[in-house]
Amino acid sequence: MSLEPYAAIGATILMVIVVAAVMLILAHAIGPRRHGPVKDSPYESGMPVSTDARRRFHIRFYVVAMLFMLFDVEVIFMWPWATVFYQASVTGATIPLETGGVAGKGFLLGGMAVFFALLLFGLLYEWKKGAFQWD
Repeated sequence: MSLEPYAAIGATILMVIVVAAVMLILAHAIGPRRHGPVKDSPYESGMPVSTDARRRFHIRFYVVAMLFMLFDVEVIFMWPWATVFYQASVTGATIPLETGGVAGKGFLLGGMAVFFALLLFGLLYEWKKGAFQWD
C-alpha cells in the first residue's frame, strides 16, 4: 500500500501545526507584559462578572444539546444519500456491492427507510421519556 496519496494531507497538517506554534510563540514573545487587577480580570462583554462561571446547569440543557447533535448529524448523513439516490433515479445507475451484486434505487430507498425508521423510533422514545418537557 502506497502512502503517496496521503502526503498532501500530512503536509497540510504539518503546516497548520507549524503556523499555530509560530503564532503562539510570537504572541508570547512580542506581546504586552502589563499586569494588574483590571488587566487580569475576566472579560464578560464589557460587564463586570456577576456570577460564578462554574454554576450548575440543569441536565435538560445537556439532553436537548445531545438530541440536537444527534439529529443534526443524521441530517448530514442524508445529504450524500440524496445525491446518490437522485443519480440512481434519474440515470438508472447502480452501485456495485462488495458481495458482487448491485444496488439500485429500490435498495437505496429501503436502506434510507430503515435509517429513518430508527430515527423516528429514537425520537418517539425520547418523547415518551419526557426529554422535551420543560415543566
